[in-house]
Amino acid sequence: MLSGLPPSLSRPVDPNASAHERLYRTLRMQVMHGELPPGQALTLRGLARTFGVSMTPAREAVRRLVAEGALSLSSSGRVATPELTPERLEELAAIRALLEPELASRALPRAHFALIDRLTAINAANSEAVVRQDAVAYIRTNLEFHRTLYLRAQAPAMLALTETVWLQLGPTMRALYGRLRRNEPPPYHRLILAALKAGDEPGLRLAIRTDVTQGLRHLAS
Repeated sequence: MLSGLPPSLSRPVDPNASAHERLYRTLRMQVMHGELPPGQALTLRGLARTFGVSMTPAREAVRRLVAEGALSLSSSGRVATPELTPERLEELAAIRALLEPELASRALPRAHFALIDRLTAINAANSEAVVRQDAVAYIRTNLEFHRTLYLRAQAPAMLALTETVWLQLGPTMRALYGRLRRNEPPPYHRLILAALKAGDEPGLRLAIRTDVTQGLRHLAS
């Protein structure tokens, strides 16, 4: 069921981790980055064969991913990537609009020049992905931009909640982006960078909130 699975674009998984942990981390990143389409059915046997593990670590990895919302489990036992309705998309955007401005605000006092330079480089890669119309690279670099900033907030529980939302959005973001034929990224990351450079907390909150709400509307429109 998982034949033709694309390679993960996430950072390398620790080779010393357990089979279950390696499968969990790899599959989690593939869902978050939109490497799997919405509604993609997965089987334990297919996962075990694709990743070269036994059924037990495959079962445990799926159990964790279902608990996080990265995968859905139907009453019949079918496991698949999330398929989001417009209403669910709007709800998840609203959650992002609550959590992410707060993370950015907490990160602002630690937003030194090296961090801003790093974010600028990530944003350049994000823009290149738009020009290439590479949906997976766009989603990956977009999330890397946000996560790099939010790590400075030193609020791991809040970041974990945010990543759970990103997990649910990944496959649908990929599907929506695939319908677009645009060659310019939304301007919101530039506004975030400008607010960081100016130390402008209200402006940063507004830029983040606009990015996570209008960005999704930009894709869904």
